Amino acid sequence: MKRWMLTAIFTMTSVSVFLTSCKGTDADISLVNGTLDAPLPIDSVPAQVMEAIENANRFHCSDIMSDTLNNISVTSIGAVSLGAEETSTEGYGIVITKGSVSTTFPHMRNVRQPQAHYDASTGNLWLTTSAMEGTGVQVECLQQIRFHENDSAYLVHAINPYDVQQALCNRLGYRIDGQQVTLYDQQRMLTTATNTITDMGGFDDECPLWIGEQIQYDLSGNTPHLLITPGVKFTTGLVLTYDDMPTLTAPITIGDDAQTTIGQLEVLK
Repeated sequence: MKRWMLTAIFTMTSVSVFLTSCKGTDADISLVNGTLDAPLPIDSVPAQVMEAIENANRFHCSDIMSDTLNNISVTSIGAVSLGAEETSTEGYGIVITKGSVSTTFPHMRNVRQPQAHYDASTGNLWLTTSAMEGTGVQVECLQQIRFHENDSAYLVHAINPYDVQQALCNRLGYRIDGQQVTLYDQQRMLTTATNTITDMGGFDDECPLWIGEQIQYDLSGNTPHLLITPGVKFTTGLVLTYDDMPTLTAPITIGDDAQTTIGQLEVLK
């Protein structure tokens, strides 16, 4: 059985989670609550790591993406060499190369197997980086990157997980009937899941469904797809359980005005 603590020790930052009263869309459908109580902070590389990256004579990198057709690659920096000495980057550092031009993003985190995908039709390079991780927690940030005329890369926009959570807290609803949990995207029914947990005291009376601990992305196609899994809170302790809950997916886009749009939610097959 997978049971995740709402508060955990995160390798990047400790972000508090909180319990508030649930909101209802109507008399029958209630809206999920969010575990993140504020936008996650922008990545900040430790000073000693920044100094090591700036003064390095060699990067020790691992491949994230290699697009030979468009001559673009993305790698993570695991360590750097300062003369004969090798220094860890402590999970920071991404290098994006187009042609013969490499751009280093020292502040971007490279833990938890980041993904990347280049869409030649739009010129967007999509990159996922871990914003928060811990026992049962995986929260990613989606980065939109493009290239200058000289082939150097630049960050256009980064989608903060808190903004994703808040948008879906206004859409993702549920009904509970006995052990049946039915999920809705606004008024449209998505699926019904059956709870099999019998030793946690039953569903929490006030706020049984939460999102915010499981926010990831699928970059297998040109359009990124959000992956989000709701967690169930029972009456016994501050615990979210994911055993019986489905993962939901939706396309996500960023407009020229930096406006993020989350498309129609579906159940991940």
